[in-house]
Amino acid sequence: MMKTGTKAYIEVETGDKIECMFNPPELSFTVSSSWKGADKPGQAVPSLEFTSGDSGSMSLELFFDTTTSGKSVTVHTNKIIELTKVSTKLSGYDKSKNNGRPPWVIFHWGKFRSFKSVVSSVSVNYIHFSNTGDPLRARVNIDLTQYEDDKKFPAQNPTSGTPAPQRSHMVQPGESLDRIAWQHYGDATQWRAIAQANRIRDPFSVRPGTMLDIPTVDG
Repeated sequence: MMKTGTKAYIEVETGDKIECMFNPPELSFTVSSSWKGADKPGQAVPSLEFTSGDSGSMSLELFFDTTTSGKSVTVHTNKIIELTKVSTKLSGYDKSKNNGRPPWVIFHWGKFRSFKSVVSSVSVNYIHFSNTGDPLRARVNIDLTQYEDDKKFPAQNPTSGTPAPQRSHMVQPGESLDRIAWQHYGDATQWRAIAQANRIRDPFSVRPGTMLDIPTVDG
């Protein structure tokens, strides 16, 4: 079993991190490819020709409970719902050009890393309420659709012994490598590990919008 305390979380393109209150009971994902068969008179089974790969999909259920604090569970569920809406935090966003979009996300749990995805649907089911009508428990079903081709395909088993995967980070305006290192490691001096992993010679030349691999470091 996975070590106690290993919490799942959702990495968001904007640099935000949504931690899961409870780990999901199960994960399921689907990958597929498209094949087309040419009609050939007199032949029962046509030969298939590959046309293209299809976007992968993934589904998971998360559980949130705020009965201990008494606060509305919407504090957590609204963060998930926001992933389906246009984000003004994304690099290059311009309201006048109507070029907004929701952010992509990556789901992490231990050594498991999903493909880069967009949240295609969210279903929230409130199952317990306070005396004042505030929802205190919720089940949230999330459907993810692969955003782009990702060579770092998800591990098949969260408890497998494969090396710990890397995370991704899109550089935002005003960010520097030391600030990014602090965000991911809690240690600004680890900026050298990020620079080395991304073959960056000049740490001051990283431009906003650049996608960085965030390597796993010891300690």
